[in-house]
Amino acid sequence: MGRVTERRRVVRIRNGTAGVRPDTLVAEEPLEIRLNGRPLAITMRTPGDDFALAVGFLVSEGVLGAAAEVQAVTYCEGAAQDGSNTYNVVNVQLAPGVPVPDITLERNVYTTSSCGLCGKASLDAVRTASRFPGVAADPVRVPAEVLTGLPDRLRAAQKVFDRTGGLHAAGLFTGEGELLDLREDVGRHNAVDKIVGRALQAGRLPLTGAVLLVSGRASFELAQKAVMAGIPVLAAVSAPSSLAVDLALESGMTLVGFLRGPDMNIYAGEERITL
Repeated sequence: MGRVTERRRVVRIRNGTAGVRPDTLVAEEPLEIRLNGRPLAITMRTPGDDFALAVGFLVSEGVLGAAAEVQAVTYCEGAAQDGSNTYNVVNVQLAPGVPVPDITLERNVYTTSSCGLCGKASLDAVRTASRFPGVAADPVRVPAEVLTGLPDRLRAAQKVFDRTGGLHAAGLFTGEGELLDLREDVGRHNAVDKIVGRALQAGRLPLTGAVLLVSGRASFELAQKAVMAGIPVLAAVSAPSSLAVDLALESGMTLVGFLRGPDMNIYAGEERITL
């Protein structure tokens, strides 16, 4: 298993004076996700929670909806040319009887830590049907004062960020502001997949009544992952994209951006945020 952080030599200049010291950096390594032994996707991620990342990714792709649909998740032996295990290739074996999707070029994608699923052939290919009832009927209500306190709670729980300053985070909260789970990763989409994958492994999908907070912007991909996991409220400390807003409006999800201090912008589903 790769390390979450690594040490590197750095020349540090402060007040015009240079000095050499070690610095702690967040690790970034490729992870190949295979489905029933066949390559499906490669993502650049921070090692850790790799099994949750893999199954969470498959939830967002509409392949999985329950832990019972997974027979096994394993690291692939002999992933390196010398036969050693790199711990950078994960295979998800579906349980007998679970339909295997058609893995075509459209779905065989390369994912970077910054862009998410850039290889989708079209917007229609990304609008995957969720395995769960739509989030529009979720009755959760979140007081605005609870929502505005979540970024500080997320930041306080980011242990690796304190050492590196180079990680995104995703936090899962109840409508009352209780922190249920938090994952960090060099890619914001990976952090969300880890959250969703851990929920699937624990038998907690769909995540009704939950609030997902991400430390960066709210892209279309993150909005899609939230909808696919049955999360009714997505909040971000930065801006959403236009497609993320469109998806929130279409699906009935609440989408909040620029959640900073006492302020926020509600782009969809404002009825869930109470003043």
